[in-house]
Amino acid sequence: MLVISGPSRRKPERPGQPTPIAASALETARQFFEQQGSFGYEGTAMLAGTPIHGITRCVIPDQRPYRVGRGVGVEVTDKGKLELAAALALDERWLARIHSHPDEAFHSHVDDANRALTAQSSLSIVVPFFGLGLRRGLEACAVHIYSGGEWLPIAPPDVPDHLVVV
Repeated sequence: MLVISGPSRRKPERPGQPTPIAASALETARQFFEQQGSFGYEGTAMLAGTPIHGITRCVIPDQRPYRVGRGVGVEVTDKGKLELAAALALDERWLARIHSHPDEAFHSHVDDANRALTAQSSLSIVVPFFGLGLRRGLEACAVHIYSGGEWLPIAPPDVPDHLVVV
């Protein structure tokens, strides 16, 4: 008998309290994504913070957006990887990654395979419509949490249990 496995049907556990995310970090990401989107490109960034204070800032590394056929993507350059390696203060860590998609917000196979973040409970935020979706808040985005070696989707009504904008 052939068994084809698909995405996990596990639901993420509800955290004890939501992670605070600075509105200024989301605004920085939104502005960058909209700028990139005006040229028909995606953008990507990392969200830094501490376990105590949550996400406090957005870091936009050097990156190379591209189009292939009807698809789009973005790759962080070697320079950008060095920028990310040097960007954290001693008490900070990368708590989330955030990037834009041209249309609907979803976690693609490329997103699932991205090894930028692999720490338990890391977050991945996908912003629809080249960043414009962030104007409607995190509920318009696809938010995933890394758990047990895989990215689990957080249902839109459950996003406030995981993230709160401050």
